[in-house]
Amino acid sequence: MSSGARVGRDLRGDRGPAIGTSPRLAKTLAWAATFIVALATAGGCGTDFTPEVGAPLGDQCNDADSAPGVTVSFHRDIEPLFDEYCLSCHSPDGRSPIGLQVGGLNLSTYARVRAGGAVRGEREVVPGRPCASGLVQKVSLFPPFGARMPLNGPPFLEDDEIQLLHDWIAEGALEN
Repeated sequence: MSSGARVGRDLRGDRGPAIGTSPRLAKTLAWAATFIVALATAGGCGTDFTPEVGAPLGDQCNDADSAPGVTVSFHRDIEPLFDEYCLSCHSPDGRSPIGLQVGGLNLSTYARVRAGGAVRGEREVVPGRPCASGLVQKVSLFPPFGARMPLNGPPFLEDDEIQLLHDWIAEGALEN
């Protein structure tokens, strides 16, 4: 077989199928492309990323708690939101844990939420500063970076659910 006939074969030589017909390779390439796009939308390798809300949205966000007399509980109010909207992608037990694989963000426990992901780290939740918190930004109508979450939405979080997350962070993002 001439060397030209080997083009398009896998690394095993003449025994394997052409690269274009390998489902395993196609799946790997699709995952790699998704990873590259996620890194690009998150600011490359994360070195230049700043979670601050940009000028166009900065005036629309207020760090104040919308109901200072009402305490938002992580276990009662926030965990159910994560269960409904987030854990299918942001947990090791999720149906499609791409959010965990690509961004390293695990929302399955309080400690993991506070640790953040590979891109924003602890800036995912900035206690007392929901407007600077990547979590609030990503579920809002127009996130300043990347796609709105959940990625498979709609449905997206309702306005009152986003406000609950906002208020929890405004109150200090406590484990209560």
